[in-house]
Amino acid sequence: MVAHHTRIVDRAITRLKLRQLRLLVAVGQYGSIQNAAREMEISQPAATKLIQDLELDFEVQLFERTNRGVIPTAHGDALIRHGKLILAQVSNAAQELDDLTEGSSGRVVVGTLLAAAPNLLPSAIETVLADRPKVAIKVVEGTNDALMPALFSGEIDMIVGRLPTFRARATLVQEKLFDERIVAVVGAQHPLARKKSISFKQLQPYGWILPPLETTLRRQVDQYFVSQKQYVPPAVLESVSYLTNRSLFQTRDLIGLMPEHVVSDDIDNGLLVEVDWKVPFGKGPVGVSYRGPDSLSPAGAAFLKALRHAANAMQES
Repeated sequence: MVAHHTRIVDRAITRLKLRQLRLLVAVGQYGSIQNAAREMEISQPAATKLIQDLELDFEVQLFERTNRGVIPTAHGDALIRHGKLILAQVSNAAQELDDLTEGSSGRVVVGTLLAAAPNLLPSAIETVLADRPKVAIKVVEGTNDALMPALFSGEIDMIVGRLPTFRARATLVQEKLFDERIVAVVGAQHPLARKKSISFKQLQPYGWILPPLETTLRRQVDQYFVSQKQYVPPAVLESVSYLTNRSLFQTRDLIGLMPEHVVSDDIDNGLLVEVDWKVPFGKGPVGVSYRGPDSLSPAGAAFLKALRHAANAMQES
């Protein structure tokens, strides 16, 4: 087994070409060697030969041929996944060299979930820019189901927000920064805005703004609703857009469930009101997920340090 692994590694180091990886990823994307060859501007026979060479070098079958094209095998899926990561790392290296040439002092791409948006992330950005004013920072907003694949493929460097309840892969580092509680909020005009000691029964006549089905918080909400005599809200809006949600709270009598730090400023300013109902679920860790310290550029490592500093400051305030 060791000898076989060594042989494959030696072949990959001496014979594997980035062109082959680009073709491999393209074939996986299109499900067709012909379409992948067209994208790379090579002939189909040449593309077929490159794939066959890969299969010979790795001693596995990468694709199954069907009447409708080609389908990656389990080995093919694995190599495509690693190929995307290698190509992304090459692209990141080129981008970092370009940034350094232009005086940008590096680049970091951060995926963000709602729980990180209003306080933690801006504070970390301010800290990094104060120390590295020319660093290039890109922020990508989304949910874990969209951001995690981008993290593993190397398109983003880290994800900041509520940590998922599952650990997707052993190579993933998940670092907790602080615990966050969930609060129920409404607009200032809502009938429940000034009531005290509210029961869940008093919430039931109103519609809700809830996170998407694929989120951990939504699963907890749905489980709680089922436990409350199969409660079904009269209306449900699914949204992770805080600006949209905030506007809707002020114009409609809706109830929302939000991380405390996300809504704290708007509650203090009177734009929103925290409902006097203790949410019996949802408390969980907010943190940062990344592929490991070796995956971070100097700018990425500086951003991680700034996140830790920002989280500590939030806890002390």
